[in-house]
Formats: sequence, C-alpha cells, structure tokens
Amino acid sequence: MDDDLNACAALVERGDPVRFRAAMASPMAARRVLFPLYAFNLEVARAPWVTQEPMIARMRLQWWRDALAEIAAGGVVRRHEVVTPLALVIRAEDAVALDRLVQARERDADRADCATEAELLDYLDATSAPLIAVAARRLGGGEALAAAAGRALGLANWLMAGPGLEAA
Repeated sequence: MDDDLNACAALVERGDPVRFRAAMASPMAARRVLFPLYAFNLEVARAPWVTQEPMIARMRLQWWRDALAEIAAGGVVRRHEVVTPLALVIRAEDAVALDRLVQARERDADRADCATEAELLDYLDATSAPLIAVAARRLGGGEALAAAAGRALGLANWLMAGPGLEAA
C-alpha cells in the first residue's frame, strides 16, 4: 500500500500541486484517503485529452468505469497503482458516485463545449461535486457542503485549465 500511496501522491504532486499541498497539510490518515481519490480524479480528467481519437478516449474512460464497478461489487479489483489504494478507502456507494464523474467526462472525449451557463454548471456539478462528496464522506462529514464546494472548485479549475486546453 505504501508504494501505491506514494505513487498516488507523486501523481497528485505533478498534476495538481494545489491539492497536493492541501493534502500534505492533512493528517496522515486523511492523506491515505485523499491521495488515491485525487490521483483517480487526475487520471480520469486527463483520459480524454491524451488522444485525439474520441473512441480511444471513451475506451480509457470505460476502463475506469470497469475498475469502479469492481470496487462497487466488493470482490477482487485489478492491480493498479491508483485503483488498488482507491479500493481500500472507498465503499460501493462512493464508486457509484465516482462513476457518474467518469460518465460526465465523456463530454470531454467529444470535445463538446457547454453552450449555456446551465450546461456548464451541470458539467461542473457532475465532474467536481462527486469527488468532494466522497472525500467528505470518507473523512467523516461535510457532505452537505460538497455540492457548493465542488461547483466552486470545478469552476476555478476550469478557468485555470482553459488556456492549456485551448492550446491542446
């Protein structure tokens, strides 16, 4: 577990340095929850952007959906530096919530723009709020604020990612 947790932390440090610093300011028990969740989020968020082919992007997203289904089923899960520690810190209900996050990323595979403010807010709610809700649930509370916090964090991340995504 420690090697996997370190791999998750390294992924988060490279891909989301702000979340990495926030997690490092947390107690070790919280880091064991946060690093696999944040590494999962990074891997899913980048899946549609590592290829120009929408079908390949959807295949990558399906791989994550399959991994979450294994976690939800409660049986043996695939060996993977992110999936293995994630399976140790989330429950079936969390896997279902995170699956909705993966489904929402299919919009990215299609390079679909949000045509209205409502579409953007729905996208942010689907891609950010589940992560915050699962983290809050696994850390012992704050789920009531997860939707608003997820939307706010999603909007901030979306604005920061804009120039890089445009260039890609």
